[in-house]
Amino acid sequence: MIGWQELIIVMVIVMLIFGTSKISGIGKSMGTAIRDFRDSMKGEPEGNTPDEPNKEEPKSEDTPKEEAGKIK
Repeated sequence: MIGWQELIIVMVIVMLIFGTSKISGIGKSMGTAIRDFRDSMKGEPEGNTPDEPNKEEPKSEDTPKEEAGKIK
């Protein structure tokens, strides 16, 4: 059985090899993958989750023809 002292040694070695920024990126991507998996198991449609802001582009009221006539 592996004890807590061995786990700490393994975690320190992993941090030295990968670095803390890489480990946090891996954790974030794993969390996103788990959240997506749970959502797909529930049958919820894909879209924004409550903790993510709306990612839609703001719609401009100007059409390309109107923008061409403006002086910048």
